[in-house]
Amino acid sequence: MEVSQASYVVIADLLAKHTGQNLSESRRWRIGTSLAGIFRERGITNVDQLACLLDADKGSQLERDVVEALLNNETYFFRDKPTFDQLTEKVFPRLAELRRNEKRLQIWCAGCSTGQEVHSIAIQFAEQGSFWDDWAIDILGTDVSHKVISAARSGRYSQFEVQRGLSVSQMLDHFDETISGWQIRTGTRKNVRFQQHNILDEAPAHRRFDLVLCRNVLLYFDARTREKAFERLHSAVSPDGFVMLGAGETVVGQTDLFTPVRGLASVYEPLPRSSGLKAVRAG
Repeated sequence: MEVSQASYVVIADLLAKHTGQNLSESRRWRIGTSLAGIFRERGITNVDQLACLLDADKGSQLERDVVEALLNNETYFFRDKPTFDQLTEKVFPRLAELRRNEKRLQIWCAGCSTGQEVHSIAIQFAEQGSFWDDWAIDILGTDVSHKVISAARSGRYSQFEVQRGLSVSQMLDHFDETISGWQIRTGTRKNVRFQQHNILDEAPAHRRFDLVLCRNVLLYFDARTREKAFERLHSAVSPDGFVMLGAGETVVGQTDLFTPVRGLASVYEPLPRSSGLKAVRAG
């Protein structure tokens, strides 16, 4: 579908205003494919007509629907599994040592989409048995999209979704098959909660998080917006906590607020604002 420059600017500016995401020229093709459903439902024939409707009715439901449709909600259970393995093998044990007196962990998954990442972490804790029984664990999943947060809260997934990343034993141990899909069990998700939140806003909790996952989110931001996101992450994570980014993301050359943790892929520790760079912590 042809997209004029004027219409592209209207839609790109709309996405940036609501989410901070940059609809770059390389992603321009997504406009037609992502918005095809809206065109059908509303009888809109082309992108220029949509741009005119958006310009004439700011703050409308159409505007919100367009933003939701343009978001990339790709996710699946245990995405980049070697990265998840690091959590149980190195990150969780380190946090258990650091928090052994208070026995409390607070984890934030920013940009959690429909919840598979959050529920993957919940499954990891459940699979470690009684070790965490007397701990207070809070796993918060947030996303800018109201639609995906609603889906995440339901904890219900299709056959296709549970087969992406989960073993058969994990499906049977942590989900119940129902008429409407696979429902994650209450016992597995007892420490999980979700809320709508934009990562560019203030952190969604007063207490700092011990672990923050912000995976495959920053790559959709331009340099200035990414810098603001790093500021938000830095203010949200505990000084001795960890931040995990996506496999295609890094802090190197992007910010002086974090440094890589030696021996761990995509895992970073916060730096004091006034100290500059320091030696990386061993994983």
